[in-house]
Amino acid sequence: MLDEKHRNVARNALLIRSLPERHVDELLGQAHWRSYDRGETLFLQEETANAIHVVLDGWVKLYRIAPTGAEAVVSVFTRGESFGEAVALKQMPYPVSAEAVTPCEIMHIPSQVLVSLMRKDPDIGVSILAATFSHLHSLVSQLEQLKAQTGAQRVAGFLLGLCQEEEGGCEVTLPYDKMLIAGRLGMKPESLSRAFSRLKSAGVKVQRNHAVIDDIPTLRDYADSDPADSWSKP
Repeated sequence: MLDEKHRNVARNALLIRSLPERHVDELLGQAHWRSYDRGETLFLQEETANAIHVVLDGWVKLYRIAPTGAEAVVSVFTRGESFGEAVALKQMPYPVSAEAVTPCEIMHIPSQVLVSLMRKDPDIGVSILAATFSHLHSLVSQLEQLKAQTGAQRVAGFLLGLCQEEEGGCEVTLPYDKMLIAGRLGMKPESLSRAFSRLKSAGVKVQRNHAVIDDIPTLRDYADSDPADSWSKP
C-alpha cells in the first residue's frame, strides 16, 4: 500500500494527474511499490515490459550497453516522473536497462491495469500520449544540447534545472555522482571537470556534491549564449 506521502507524489506525476479523476484511485489501488538500494537493477534491456514505473523518491537511470561494453546513459528520472509507458502497453522488450542511482522508491503500475482502464475509457489514452510526448520532448532537447551547446553550457543547464528559485543565488546538491552526470550530458568525466572550471566565470563554485551559484540569471545567460561566445570565455 502507498502511504499518504507517496500517494500525493504519485497523484502529481504527469502520467497520473492527467488521468480522468474517476480512475485515479482505482489505478493507485492496483499499483504496487518497493524500495531499491543504490545500484539495484529495476529491469534489464531485452526483458519483456509488463509495468509502467513512477519514481516516488530518488533517482533512476536508463542506459544501454554498447557492443564495445561502454555504457550510454539515455535518461535519468526523479520524483514524479514515469517511464516505460510505450513498451509496457505493447509488452515489448525494454530497449534499455534501469538502475537505481540513489536509494529510491518506485511505484509499478501493471500494464494490464492501464489497458483494462483504456478499454473502459478511451480518454486514458490521452494521458499516456501526454507522458510519451514529454519523453520525446526531453530527448529532442538533449539532442539539441549535444548539437548546439558546449559542454560548459550543458552543465550550466543541468545546474539550472536543479534550482528551486528563478532569481538571486542558490546552492544545489548534485543528485548523483559526477561520472553519471557526465554520461547524462554526453561528456567524459574529465570534460565535466573542465566544464565546472569554465563555469567559475559565470559565478559557479563546485565543492564535492554541492554547487554554489552566485546569480541564477547570469548562469542562465551563459547557458543560452552563442556557443562561439562561450568558447572565448575563460
